[in-house]
Amino acid sequence: MAKKKTTRSSQNASPKGAPSKKALSKKVSAKRKPAGEVATGKESAVASEALAELRKRIDRLDGRLVRLLNERSELVVEVGKVKRGENTPIYAPHREAAVLERVLGINQGPLPGRTIEAVYRELMSGSFALERPLRIGFLGPMGSYSHLAAVKQFGSSVDYEDLHEIAGVFTEVRRGHVDYGLVPIENSTGGGIVETLDAFQQHHADVRIYAEVQLAVHHALLANCPPKSVRRIHSKPEVFSQCRTWLATQYPQAQLIAAASSSRASITAVEENEKAVSIGAEPGSAAVGSTLAGQLYGLNVLFEKIEDDPNNITRFAVISRQEARPSGDDKTSIMFNTSDKPGALVDVLAVFRDAGINLSHIDKRPSGQSNWEYTFFIDALGHREDPGMAAAVARATAHCKNLHVLGSYPRSKRIL
Repeated sequence: MAKKKTTRSSQNASPKGAPSKKALSKKVSAKRKPAGEVATGKESAVASEALAELRKRIDRLDGRLVRLLNERSELVVEVGKVKRGENTPIYAPHREAAVLERVLGINQGPLPGRTIEAVYRELMSGSFALERPLRIGFLGPMGSYSHLAAVKQFGSSVDYEDLHEIAGVFTEVRRGHVDYGLVPIENSTGGGIVETLDAFQQHHADVRIYAEVQLAVHHALLANCPPKSVRRIHSKPEVFSQCRTWLATQYPQAQLIAAASSSRASITAVEENEKAVSIGAEPGSAAVGSTLAGQLYGLNVLFEKIEDDPNNITRFAVISRQEARPSGDDKTSIMFNTSDKPGALVDVLAVFRDAGINLSHIDKRPSGQSNWEYTFFIDALGHREDPGMAAAVARATAHCKNLHVLGSYPRSKRIL
């Protein structure tokens, strides 16, 4: 028997016995009155009936959605069994990238892509929990930008471990105490994050970059005192650099005090203000951090969005003991020390140029081995398993004292 074709009109048809979309539209439009006119009792009843019918249809769709989500979850459980049998990582960034690309590609609205992405990230978070609970380490305490980025990336269904230092995230990943760590690696305003670059120099043999996350960062001045009373401001040095002009203009006399994280700065500001009140002094401590930190630690938001660049973005690295598989659109992060000869750095960079490989980032840090010797960090577009990239890395190594691939991972395309 020939298969009956499904027309567009039949796809949009209402369930048997339910009013059509056109009929509902007429009912809803019946309640609209010109400005200043009051609907009659009859018109109000028609509008209420139309609203009740729309809600019933939403309820029926909710029931279908829940059934489909659980049907999907049953398959996730089976996937988890296969992964455990093959010792395959639960979190696979190349698969995550493929799923997001697919669902965003088929989305035709009216829901925006950001909403669809948020739903699927949370859905994948629940899937991790079904396959095997994951532990994610981040620079804490809670309310830090690393915390925000981790939750936006991994969702609310995984376990989080707030650690005291970026170096601690590396050691806990290396020891297997957490499955993955999330660390800031670069800011669009302030450049490379020195603690993270230094940690890679120490832990490059045991830890890999597994994925990257981009987070839109907005800073707020947080305090429990009037703005004019602020005399001490706590935050991470990189955060101060991202608000340098605003702070110099608004608080030129305030003391800027470095903290391990913006959330730790918030806790310190609270403690100092409480101590000032206890001895009868005027509170004057503030912190620059996220509005979430203010909510968590009981600080008022004095000023929002004080960053100098409104398009302030921080790039984070998800670190792991595993290697990420190619996704088709990847980056490779490389760390190297050049040989002690003229033009050595140019020779290394020329290798990638001649291979037609674009370098999207370059940074340097003191090597920690000899004065005036530097370790360079570059990001190259492509995966280390790509033949062209593998050949370029091999040729570049000949110009270096040492060269280490820190990881290849899917290139982040969206800002969370």
